[in-house]
Amino acid sequence: MTRNLPVDAGRIGADIETLAAITEPGRPWTRRAFSPLFLEGRSYIERRMREAGLQTRIDAAGNLIGRRAGRISGKGTLMIGSHSDTVPDGGRFDGIAGLISALEVARALSDRGIELDHDLEIVDFLAEEVSIFGVSCIGSRGMTGQRPAEWLSRHAEGRTLAAGISEVGGNAEVAEGRSDIKGFLELHIEQGTVLEREGTNVGIVTAISGITRIEIIVEGRADHAGTTRMDARADALVAAAELVLDIRQAALSLSQSPRHFTATVGEFAIEPNAANVIPSRARLLVDARAEFREDMDIFCEFLNETTERAAEKWGVSISPPARISDVPATPCDGQVLSILEQSADASGISHRRMASGAGHDTMWMAKAAPAAMIFVPCKDGRSHCADEWADMDDIALGATVLFNAIQAMDKA
Repeated sequence: MTRNLPVDAGRIGADIETLAAITEPGRPWTRRAFSPLFLEGRSYIERRMREAGLQTRIDAAGNLIGRRAGRISGKGTLMIGSHSDTVPDGGRFDGIAGLISALEVARALSDRGIELDHDLEIVDFLAEEVSIFGVSCIGSRGMTGQRPAEWLSRHAEGRTLAAGISEVGGNAEVAEGRSDIKGFLELHIEQGTVLEREGTNVGIVTAISGITRIEIIVEGRADHAGTTRMDARADALVAAAELVLDIRQAALSLSQSPRHFTATVGEFAIEPNAANVIPSRARLLVDARAEFREDMDIFCEFLNETTERAAEKWGVSISPPARISDVPATPCDGQVLSILEQSADASGISHRRMASGAGHDTMWMAKAAPAAMIFVPCKDGRSHCADEWADMDDIALGATVLFNAIQAMDKA
């Protein structure tokens, strides 16, 4: 890189590599929330925050926060952050790149003697990934008063979530719900190939796709696989297999650029699952993600119609597709998006607007404050795996956009 950037790519890289070394032996890069290794990683992050001149604390929701006081008391807080926990055998950049970039923004401001009017907080959100308790985004939901109360009694490894929050330094008995946050930004690896394929430096995230999970049950009839004529069967698997292909085709049609839409049959089970028995039952769980709600509505109506046709065609019974969870898309704030674009232009950093197909802490922060995200390229789009990789120079360009944007938001 030949650009003269306000952030230090080497400093970012050193922190990311140090955290990567804090992992389960033989399982790169595993540092799950509520584990001793997670706390070890947090201890390093907290030390680096203090070295950057930040005042550190753990809030009631279990988030690690580094605070830099603003010039004007009571003006409110600008916040940047992500998460330091990983999935099992996951990547060293998912969440971590955003957290360390946020820390680097604070360091770069101090290096240049720049004071903000607002308080600035760098946040490591607790358990953004699906945790041992089976739920995710625990810290960001807790900070914004959106964590379901019943979650606190969930059990895993001999303790409740409430106890787990206490172990990391939080206090689940204290209800959060901050009103001082004036803006939130999160940098993240793209987890896709758009930026890499186009050679674009950063993505400006317009929305985080909504996630709807839909269960489809196909009921056929078990019969002898060797004696039942091919034209006299009610084979649940044959009907289900055709549905899988139909779902893929419908998703392809709805995903025409620039609209983001995906649908995946991620769980599939048949009964009785014996080689010499015609399948009597099949269960499909569809994960559908849409940037625009109307696309999800179109897809769900398609499922209703195509299951009816499949049932009639194959002589089986298919219950109406059931939405077992349904989270609508989260749009990012229009003014913040404009600030991010102007901040990229100010440093000659190429950019494009795009949607996120994955969930992030920004989903929950956006319900409490104007928020948006920056994506940086990752190699081959790989993520949630040991091969996940992002170049430090690319991360530094994203961090530069953060650096410019936080100053613009401070004056907006």
